[in-house]
Amino acid sequence: MESFSLILAIVVVTALAFDFTNGFHDTANAMATTISTGALKPKVAVAMSAVLNLVGAFLSVEVANTISKGLVDENGIRPEVIFAALVGAILWNLLTWLVGLPSSSSHALMGGLIGATVASAGFGAVHGDVLVTKVLLPAVAAPVVAGLAAMLATRFSYGMGKNADGEASRKGYRVGQIASAGLVSLAHGTNDAQKTMGVITLALIAGGSIAPGSNPPTWVILSAGLAIALGTYIGGWRIIRTMGKGLTDLEPQQGFAAQTSAATAILASSHLGFSLSTTHVVSGAVMGTGLGRKGGVVRWSTATRMAVAWVLTLPAAALVGAGAEAVTDLGDWGTAAVAVFLVASSVAIWRLSRRQVVDHSNVNEVDETAEPAGVVTAAIAAVTPPPTAAAAEELAATIPAPATAEPAPATSAAPPAAKV
Repeated sequence: MESFSLILAIVVVTALAFDFTNGFHDTANAMATTISTGALKPKVAVAMSAVLNLVGAFLSVEVANTISKGLVDENGIRPEVIFAALVGAILWNLLTWLVGLPSSSSHALMGGLIGATVASAGFGAVHGDVLVTKVLLPAVAAPVVAGLAAMLATRFSYGMGKNADGEASRKGYRVGQIASAGLVSLAHGTNDAQKTMGVITLALIAGGSIAPGSNPPTWVILSAGLAIALGTYIGGWRIIRTMGKGLTDLEPQQGFAAQTSAATAILASSHLGFSLSTTHVVSGAVMGTGLGRKGGVVRWSTATRMAVAWVLTLPAAALVGAGAEAVTDLGDWGTAAVAVFLVASSVAIWRLSRRQVVDHSNVNEVDETAEPAGVVTAAIAAVTPPPTAAAAEELAATIPAPATAEPAPATSAAPPAAKV
């Protein structure tokens, strides 16, 4: 077992706390479409996802090695730098969860790590080639590729099901959607749990507990897997609502296409060592299914808000990480002050979230403040508005009434009296 200092223990606990927030922040990536289409009940869905997240954590360490060995220079990085990076990542995760935006936990972690490293050791300590090739380029390409794949898969699914029985087809796609959602959960554990493994491993190297270049120890893999699984089971219901209902109206065929496309992209990137954002991939796939279904819509205002959050994630987390590093550099009291600030901010965000509770009982209710329809649908409605009551009466007045049969001549009530 590695020797631990107090600061190293604090870093490990904070890293597992980030992993926990990553779990409930990204539950929507695996289960939002499954829950929104009714393929699984909400609590069953998150329980299944949690178990598969834990299993996925043991499948690979390539992404963990990208973080612990490739992104920043291991030499000269102190455990306090890792702690400051995690503060930036956790706070960004909690803020975006509060407003229900599916931002990238991966980029929050990367941003916090880059900002804290630059504040501590300068820009030269960040490996720019790794940042570009294994973080930034996949961030741009992943949602586009997943979206195109999901759009084509959606069109193919509806084309194949034209002559199939409607109800039987929907049941079949629900089953396929459950299987593909499980695959996304497995991929999420493989990709995202490794990021925490990489951060803890980097902290252990920085603290002198293990040799530079080491792979994550077994206890690190297990603890990271358990933390992300527990967070997943808690369920990030706010983001599940946005992903399942806020981007587009999903049918089982679309859910199956989105999950399958996303799982394929995530698993491939994990084995290549790309620190891919599962949020970017799944969001791109969901939008692709909205474009792929005839008559489907994408709520572009929601998509735009998400895109803005994606762009801001890395620099915002970097700024907080850099600020936290500047304070921790003042000594032990600075580290304690940053820890108190993190706990107080987390409690404040949680209390704000209690003002409007979103949980498994109301996750599928449509948010009244959300955009009700896509831009195309709204434009069509503006061009051809439905007739009002007055217009309907005026239209009815111009149409001649249907001819009615003439009434029969009246007959006398009694026959005439006979002559005497």
